[in-house]
Amino acid sequence: MDIAGEGIPMYLWRESAGRDGDPLEFGAGAVSGTEGGFSYVNAHVAEIGDEVVGMLLGYRLPDPHDVEPLSEAPAVVRPLLELEALAPGYWYVNAVAADPAWRGRGVGSALMQRAEEAAAGSGADSLSLIVAEENRGARWLYDRLGFADLARRPLLPWSGCRHSGDWVLMTKPVPGLPGA
Repeated sequence: MDIAGEGIPMYLWRESAGRDGDPLEFGAGAVSGTEGGFSYVNAHVAEIGDEVVGMLLGYRLPDPHDVEPLSEAPAVVRPLLELEALAPGYWYVNAVAADPAWRGRGVGSALMQRAEEAAAGSGADSLSLIVAEENRGARWLYDRLGFADLARRPLLPWSGCRHSGDWVLMTKPVPGLPGA
């Protein structure tokens, strides 16, 4: 989750766990419930043999998509919440990542195929995702898969941030549906 989230999950888990808390323990607790977008029930894990090689976290965004008061959200996630709100009813790829040792070997493409299947099964007619504009590998994959830029918001750096520039909301019609 942390790889896919560009380090934001670990940053937020550290902040929430406090100085004496274990951020991984906090994160595990955050995903262990069955409610909400970050629940393990929305996760799809790619395995080869006994090895976890990637993961996808996705779900259909509500329509209308009411955003919590942005002033209550951590500053680093506010731009992401603003972008999410621009895609109500879309099937949202919240996080997707391949283990670095498995990149370039089809794991990301297979996970995105799973996202398309889940989107179609949910009744959504479009997919959405948010990517750091400087994440060239991910941008290349999403462009190749037919995603297009819809909107941008400035990326607000956090401790351990590897990127600058903008967050980019990308969307794509669900393949096989009329108009796709």
